[in-house]
Amino acid sequence: MLMLYNSDSFAVLQFDLPAAQDERAVAGEERRGGYEIVDKFARKEIFLEGTLAQCFREGVDRLVETEPTEEALDEFIAGYTQLAQQPVTLH
Repeated sequence: MLMLYNSDSFAVLQFDLPAAQDERAVAGEERRGGYEIVDKFARKEIFLEGTLAQCFREGVDRLVETEPTEEALDEFIAGYTQLAQQPVTLH
């Protein structure tokens, strides 16, 4: 787990997980991963993986090239948190 972004509104974590045994054989990959986005105000989180995670990463990469403000980053991330259904629970 790697913390990529942390603002007053959002936290974004990157996960690199081992692929399931049957997925390795089919996809030829050893690892899989994704991004967890926590909306601090709504107290919800979403885990992005696969194509959605790739789109998120590409969008972040394009945005970073413009040297965005925190507000611009939060606005971009907010577009993904609209999909969030899972309430945040503390362990």
